This record gives sequence, structure tokens and C-alpha cells, in this order.
Amino acid sequence: MNRLFKRRLLIPVFAVVFLVVGSGFKSDFFEIAKQIEIFTTLFKELNMNYVDETNPAELMDSAIKNMLDELDPYTKFLNEQDVEDYKISNAGEYSGIGALVRSYDDKLLIVEPYQDYPADKAGLKAGDEIIQIGDIKVSDFNDNASELLKGTNGTEVEVTYQRLGETKKTIIKREGVEVDAVPYYSMADDKTGYIVLSRFNRKASGQTKAAILDLKGRGAEHLILDLRGNPGGLLSEAINVTNLFVPKGELIVTTKSKVKKFNQQYTTKNQPIDAEIPLVVLINGSSASASEIVSGGLQDLDRAVVMGARSFGKGLVQRPLKLTYGTQLKVTISRYYTPSGRCIQSLDYWNRDEEGNAVRNTKFNQFKTRNGRIVEDGGGVMPDVEIASLKTNDLIKALDRNRVIFDFATDFFYKNDFGAVSDFNFSDTDYTAFKGFAQKADFTFKTDTEKLLEEQLNADETLLGSEVQNSYKDLLLTINKGKISALDTYKKEISKKLTDELVKRYFYRRGLYDYSLKHDEGILTAVSLLNDSSKYANILK
Repeated sequence: MNRLFKRRLLIPVFAVVFLVVGSGFKSDFFEIAKQIEIFTTLFKELNMNYVDETNPAELMDSAIKNMLDELDPYTKFLNEQDVEDYKISNAGEYSGIGALVRSYDDKLLIVEPYQDYPADKAGLKAGDEIIQIGDIKVSDFNDNASELLKGTNGTEVEVTYQRLGETKKTIIKREGVEVDAVPYYSMADDKTGYIVLSRFNRKASGQTKAAILDLKGRGAEHLILDLRGNPGGLLSEAINVTNLFVPKGELIVTTKSKVKKFNQQYTTKNQPIDAEIPLVVLINGSSASASEIVSGGLQDLDRAVVMGARSFGKGLVQRPLKLTYGTQLKVTISRYYTPSGRCIQSLDYWNRDEEGNAVRNTKFNQFKTRNGRIVEDGGGVMPDVEIASLKTNDLIKALDRNRVIFDFATDFFYKNDFGAVSDFNFSDTDYTAFKGFAQKADFTFKTDTEKLLEEQLNADETLLGSEVQNSYKDLLLTINKGKISALDTYKKEISKKLTDELVKRYFYRRGLYDYSLKHDEGILTAVSLLNDSSKYANILK
């Protein structure tokens, strides 16, 4: 039974079932009851009479998840295993092999083994493709095979994997894995403390507070809070982290919903650690949700200079609602607004284009910070100071999506060696090799201009004539050539992503942080600004 059949047949009626939860049986009770009855009879008849054997549980799970895809990417049905994963994500600890593992179609790849955890001890490296876990082949497993790697402390699992075309096996002994919210902090110079806050789990504010106190004890007179790549997490922890830098009683975020009880204002509850210390917050296009609450709030209150590249733009709040049999619905319940009143949601999932894609906001409203500076809504948090090397674009996203940077790093790792972080160097010759690798990889992406041109070319009828059509084709060829030359245009941005990936391969994430303190443009620019007190103050005026 194909995906399209399930979407067309089951989604409309099942959508009504879940609306029951959201609407609380309001004025349309009869219509809801009617649709539930239709669905019940449909599901019974389908499973009893379909030509092949059906799996009711899988069919239902697929129907629910496909239906929710029509809403936004954050509203999710959580089965029993999903609920446990959600708890683990928030708690910051789990039992497993200690590696970031990602599924790509029928592939299961080691993306990053964590230093001194089981996968690392067993010799697994980034780029290894896991093809079998115990007796189960990954290609035959319908669900996310990475779940098979988790298990009770002390239990063992045999993993079969491929590396550079060679098949290998290893035994991994699972153990508890601590997921720190603050994986690294250090002094960037004699007066500047640097803190990486990588996620907003339950450890976020506590670990950030401990890092601030330690750095101040080492002589820190300025601070850099690095939220780049932080996907968010708990709303409460975002408020608590902001509270470390602003006084008690400050409004940090407001949530607005169609359900009255979800309309709330969140203010700081505690005395800050330091409400005066000069502060720079680093963000990029992967800083989302709770990261945007912190960066947007500190920006609106003129408490910090935000630096880097425009953030992701997730202004939607989710809450898990308990369902039957241990399942949950993680549902978008409201939008959040920063202290100045702006919502930074960038994609409109309720008004989609002809291809069904969410439309990006292009009309921004202006708001004012406490000191009267102009800020805008609708497209993420825009930094006060932009850093070109931290920006992204369709080319860079395509390189990531097609694993071109990742696969090149795997190839490079086994051909080159560096004894220490200080020895690492990615030369112009290496970048030329990457360009050749990228062209052979045949990665694809379409610009907005291409989409418009192809739409015209594919039209059944056109008033423009064959001559214009041929001109369109020539222009498309020119655009394709331009994509290759864009590897030179965006060399600086791509080189940074390549360097970050490679340093992790050789010296783990700790080595990357050490390297970044000396070479990362964002950190170096932040340090320079913080050491120029008048320039820092002028930005916030």
C-alpha cells in the first residue's frame, strides 16, 4: 500500500480525530463525531477486506505521522519509543554507544563518535557505514535502525560496518552517555571568557552558571556566549539562561495561542549572576527556538551585542500532550514573542506554494529595543554585527544535504595526518581538491531563478515563442556553470565548514573548540569588540 494512498484516504478523516483534542469538542461536536464514526468503519473494513495482509499498528502510525506532516514539522506523534527519546533529549543522559548516528535512506552512518565513549573505544570513525547490528541488517529494518544501538549499561552489541569499501566487525559495550549543555568553556584571552552552549536540556542554566563563575574567577571581564548550531530545547531553560544576565522581573518571552491557557508571559524569577558584564552572543543559521529566545531577548533588552548570521527563525512553541497507551502528541500550541513584541518565525506553514512548501516571510515589521534600536520580526534574529563566513546559502545547504563536505572529509582524513591541533592546516591546494571532489559528486540544487525558468519551459503553451524558449535554455546552462564558479565565490564560508568537520575528525570536538579559539572569525571578532568598550557601547545605543 503506497504512501499516496494512505495520505489521500486516511489523512482527511484522521485529521478530524486529532482536532478533537485541540478543539475540546466545541460547537462542531456533531461533525467531529460523524467523522470519527466514518473513520472507525473505514479502518475496520480496510483491514478486514484489503487484498493483502495489513499491519493495523503500522498503518495507523503512518497515517497519523503523514497527517501531521500537513501542519508543521514540529507537531509530531510520539509512540512509546519516541516518548522515551524525548525524555532522554531533555534529561541530557542516556545509555548507548556514545556517537552521533544518522540515517540516510537505507544507510546508517557514524557522523561523530564522542571521545572516550564506547563507539570511540571500539574504533568506529566518522564516515563508517553500519550495515548490520547484531543479526539485523540495516537495509531490512523499517524503522530507525539507530534505536538498536541503545540499550542497558554493560550490555554488548556486535556491529558490522564498512570503511573505505572494507567490511569490519566490532563489539561495543554500551554505557551511560552524558550530554552536556555546555561541552566547553575557556578564556579566549586574558579578559574574555568563552562559553559554548550547545543545547537547552535540563542542564543548560546550571552548567552555564557554573562556567560564568569559573571564568570570572580566572579574571574574565567580558563574556562570549556561543549559541551557533544550538537547535533549542526547553523554554524554561532559555528563560533561566537569560536570567543569568538580566535582573529579576524582566519579561523575556510572551506566548500567544488560540487556547487561552497557553497565553502566558514569562519573566525572570532570580537575581542574575552578573547584569553588567559586557556580553556578545554568537548565532548562525542553525541557532533555533530557545537559542532565539535567549539571543532575541538579550538583544531587545540591549543587554548583549548579537553577532554572526541570521538565526533559523523558529518562533513556534510545542507542548507534549498525553494520549493513550503511553503515546503523546507533541503539538504546536502557540507562537512566542520577544520582549519588544516580535515573532521571529520565518516560515509560514499555513500558506504554502504550489509545490506544498512553506512560504518564507518577506515582509518584516519593525520594533524597537529598550534603547530605541530598530529590530525586525519574521525572519529569525538578525545580528547587530554580521560575519560573512558564518552565513549560509542554497549552495552550502546543498553541499551539506548531499554529504559532499562530509564525504570529502572522510576521504581527506585517511589520506592526511596531523600530530596536534596546532599543526592542522587546510591549504588552497586542499580546497582545489575539494572543488574537484564536489564536481565529481554531481550534487544538485535549484535556485529560485531556475525554478521560475523551468516552470516557463515546461508550460504546455507559451506566448513567448521558440526563440525566447531557447534563450531560457541558454540561461539555465549559464546558471549551472555559475554554480561551479560559486565554489570560488563562497570559498571562505565553505572552507570554514570543511575545517570544522576535519578538525573534529582528527581531534574530536574538544580539539575543534581549542582550534576555534585561535582561528574562528566569529570568536576573534567578538574578542576584538569586547576589548573596545566604546565601540561595544555605541552598538547598543
